[in-house]
Order: sequence, then C-alpha cells, then structure tokens
Amino acid sequence: MVRFDQQLPYIGITPMQVITAILVLVVGWIVAKIVVRAFKGALKKTKLPELVVEFLARFLSALLYVAVILLAVRALGIETGSVVLGLSAVIGLILGFGMQDTLTNLAAGVWIAALRPFDKDDVVSVSGYTGKVNGVGVMSTELLTPDNVLITIPNKLVWGNPIINYTRLPIRRVDVEVGVAYGTDLDKAIKLAMELMQNHPKVLKDPTPSVAITALADSSINLQLRAWAKTEDYWTVKGDLTKGIYELYTKEGIEIPFPQMDVHIKEMPQ
Repeated sequence: MVRFDQQLPYIGITPMQVITAILVLVVGWIVAKIVVRAFKGALKKTKLPELVVEFLARFLSALLYVAVILLAVRALGIETGSVVLGLSAVIGLILGFGMQDTLTNLAAGVWIAALRPFDKDDVVSVSGYTGKVNGVGVMSTELLTPDNVLITIPNKLVWGNPIINYTRLPIRRVDVEVGVAYGTDLDKAIKLAMELMQNHPKVLKDPTPSVAITALADSSINLQLRAWAKTEDYWTVKGDLTKGIYELYTKEGIEIPFPQMDVHIKEMPQ
C-alpha cells in the first residue's frame, strides 16, 4: 500500500505534496481567472480605452500565473527563494545570449497601451500586415485579417514601424480611378461623374466631391473620382462608385479603353 506521507524514491517528494501542488495549480488557475475577470470588469467602468484595459488585464494575468506556479513549487517542499534565484540566473543567461527581445517587446507593449496609436477593432497596417486590432498583449499584438486569419506581431515590430490607421478618423476620402479614351468630351465625362457622386446617399455633401484629371496615359486620359464618406461606409461607397461609373459611361457611349499597343510592320525591299 502506498503511504501518502512516504517520500517517493529518488525525488524525495511525497504523494501528498504532489497532490497538494496539483490542487494549488488548479485552484490558483481558477482564482486567477476570477481575479482577472473582476479586474477587467472594474477597469471597463472607468474611462480607460478598451485597448489599455485589455493590456493591463493580460499583464495581471501573467503575474498571477507566475505566482501560482511559485506556490505550487513551494507545495512540493522546494524553497521558492532558491527557485526565484535560479530563474533570475537563467533569465540573466538568456539576456546575455541576445534574448533581450523579451524586455523590448514588453516595453513596446507598455508604450502602445499608453500612447494608443490604435484602439481595439481599429483597422491598421503595420510591418506589412493589414487587419483589425484584436488585442495587445504583454509581448505581441494580434491582427485579424478580413479573411479571418489571426496574425501575431511582436510588439517591438509594431512600435518600431510606421502605423497606418484606416479607421481612427470619422470620415475618409474614397478615390476611384477611371480612364477615358482620347477624344472624349471631358466636360461631359466629369459632369456625369459628379452627378453620380452627388446622387449617392452615402457620399457626404461636405467636403464636396470632385473629379481630377490625374494623367495623360499611353491609352487613356485618367480621371479620379474623389468622394468623402463616413469611415464605416468606405467600402460600400467605393464599390458602388466603381460599378456605377462603368455602367454610366457605357450607357452614355463614353469609351473606357484597355491598354493596347500598335505594331507597325514594314516590308523590307527584296
């Protein structure tokens, strides 16, 4: 019969200590979840941005998990002081071998949460990736792409690179490029484009929409429709205007040329 107070061979730990350590881990994990949830709920009642609340909650969660692990180690009869000293030595060794990126990512996460170049659910481009901000953790930032792919970027790459925020401001300009053939009545083409934008229910009256001639290209005269819309209506307006200008120009007999090349064959004398 196994005695719970009898030490196991070679490791010097009793079954009771193992059971106690497991209970500490389970109970500690549950308590940490409850504390973090309560902490997060309290912060949400303040005026702190959701991104900051999420960061602080994740930071507290990491600290609590470390504390639970140390309590479990102590339940095994191991002095936590020596464990902490050993961990400090290991961390120092890791940092000495060039793994200081951990601290860099942590510091970058603090700056992101404090200065808020973006908030949760903002659509941003950073480090070559574009997506909706899903959250900022202690070490990394999560972006969710339109096709539901989760991208995890180290915080140092977020803070250390230009950040393009597409949804921070309430309105955006919608640009739609279209080319018309040489010889087209430009006044008519511009007038039709203006009417299309002005009649769209989600195009703002102020700032007023406009049409610009942007280039005399190889096969076309390029026009750019410039309409302003609320940020949440950006893609709706862009899709409607792109489809609408094609159908309108086709109906009115205005040619939208495709790129072409003229090849001249010259016969050589016999």
